[in-house]
Amino acid sequence: MQEQKNRTCQGLLVLQCKQSPGRPDNWQETRSVNFHFDRYKGISQIIPAWSQTCVIVGYSDQIEKCSQCRNSFAELFCMPHFWWSYFYQNSNGCIGYEKTQDSGVVTGINTWSKFTVKQVDHDARFRWYHMNMFTRWIPSTNQTVILALDLEKPWRDRFLEAVMARNPRWLQDPFWVHPALVEQVARAQEPSVWGIRDHVRGLETEPKPEGRPQPDYRRLHDISRHAIHVNETLDVAVQNLEDLLVQHESYMASLPDVNSCSEDIHLRLRSFLSFITNLRFRSISNEKRLQNEVQLAFNTVAQHDASVTLEIGRATQLDSATMKTIAFVTLTFLPPTFICAIFSMSFFDFGGDSGWTMSSQFWIYWVFAIPTTIFTTLVWTYWPDIRRKVISKVF
Repeated sequence: MQEQKNRTCQGLLVLQCKQSPGRPDNWQETRSVNFHFDRYKGISQIIPAWSQTCVIVGYSDQIEKCSQCRNSFAELFCMPHFWWSYFYQNSNGCIGYEKTQDSGVVTGINTWSKFTVKQVDHDARFRWYHMNMFTRWIPSTNQTVILALDLEKPWRDRFLEAVMARNPRWLQDPFWVHPALVEQVARAQEPSVWGIRDHVRGLETEPKPEGRPQPDYRRLHDISRHAIHVNETLDVAVQNLEDLLVQHESYMASLPDVNSCSEDIHLRLRSFLSFITNLRFRSISNEKRLQNEVQLAFNTVAQHDASVTLEIGRATQLDSATMKTIAFVTLTFLPPTFICAIFSMSFFDFGGDSGWTMSSQFWIYWVFAIPTTIFTTLVWTYWPDIRRKVISKVF
């Protein structure tokens, strides 16, 4: 139990950044904070007055399993409780925006976003990546607290670099962090799409096999599944960006005067929306090309099997012609053979003096021949029914 507690409540990396006149931005302070054991009375203890940006880096499973950590985040950053719920943490994406007020005065603006990316390597091994971010912007001081969760390298380092190299004017807008995150989403989605494309291209350029085709249906199924997932993540990313733009437009509409930094942020988000939308078109093309290869595999096997069936049919026709010849010869010689068999019996006698004579007991032949023929015919006719009844009684 103690091991589980220590594993769940690890310290989170906290970075502070400020704009220093005459020199580039830099992380002024880096420390580890454990929200389970440390007690903070307000957000000012997390982000000091001299800091303009505070980034908390960690993983969501370190926080969601500890109710005390979740409550600390909810109190310090006014986070909605559903943000740590099971359905949100297991969703494939989300965008949110809300204001916190005190006596009619806006004390902060919260935004959150979640993106999911699936990448597939050349061996068809795959991995899911999650990019989870929550921001709280304090309008009175233009300070921003960023909770960056589940970011893996190299996107985490690139995101932190983008935050550190931000445009100082953008700090006046609560959405200024989102272009940095969306850029990492776009950079992560691009190899996902091209990874599927490489698999599809490999299928398209495979040489035609000799003999009966042996498609790897398991591989085709796996690649199709990955292509569907990549399409899903791109659809969600496009939907998230569209919702984000709507929320940003709502924020700009609430301003008495729209400043240029908000317009720049809006245009930057639109450019990434265009980029990810075009990636989605290529991903849809990949999926269609893959379906074309799947259909080709099925049709190639069906065509080969049909040609084999045709050859079997031709061989059957030859066999049928041979059997017709045998049947004709049999029917030709059967009547004479029957007549010879009749007259060769001892019932008939042809002597030189007495001439042609027939025994008076010839009727015995018909007494045995006719019933035997009738019995054989009846058994042949009703044998299926007899066999079925016998089997049903035995079993």
